[in-house]
Amino acid sequence: MEEQSNLSHVDEHGRAVMVDVSGKTPQRRTAKASGRIRLAPATLTLVAGNALKKGDVFTVAELAGIQAAKRTHELVPLCHPLSITNIDVTASLEEDAVAVSSTVTCVGPTGVEMEALTAVSVALLAVYDMCKAVDHGMVIEQVTLTEKTKQDIE
Repeated sequence: MEEQSNLSHVDEHGRAVMVDVSGKTPQRRTAKASGRIRLAPATLTLVAGNALKKGDVFTVAELAGIQAAKRTHELVPLCHPLSITNIDVTASLEEDAVAVSSTVTCVGPTGVEMEALTAVSVALLAVYDMCKAVDHGMVIEQVTLTEKTKQDIE
């Protein structure tokens, strides 16, 4: 178990543990993520014209992403519940896809990377759900953390 001693989420017996962040100084932390879902041209036309039976794809995706970011600690076992101060999720049309980006901010002892990634992932799943009746070849791709920052609070 010697090599595991450097892992922050593993105890001396190799079991998963939540890291104690109670001694860390709160900082303003921001994380940004993005991803996309490739759609067939006909599906893109339906999305652009707000013509899908389930409704406005962009609004539903953005709201799903916001809700998901707030519940990340319930979905990912070792994530801390955080006091999130801002969540921005934006869905937009690209040439061959719907792109989603998120920005999540909190003031706390640990970062919001997982919240930003969860927001994008669930927003893309919402797009998939809304389009699945008309497009059987959708591909969710390129979900990635694009930026993270932390700054001391004065």
